[in-house]
Amino acid sequence: MEQVVKELNELFAEFSKDVSSQVENSNKAAGGRTRKTSLAIEKVLKVFRKTSYIFR
Repeated sequence: MEQVVKELNELFAEFSKDVSSQVENSNKAAGGRTRKTSLAIEKVLKVFRKTSYIFR
């Protein structure tokens, strides 16, 4: 569970950095990275959801 939370924090940090670059600089490459990272976040959140059910 700790590993999943750590991975989520890293992905959210990466996502936040790319979103700010995309918005501030109109960086198209950052937009692509943002979309890719959002898919990775989605996958990890599914794992989190499955593992958090165990801890109820």
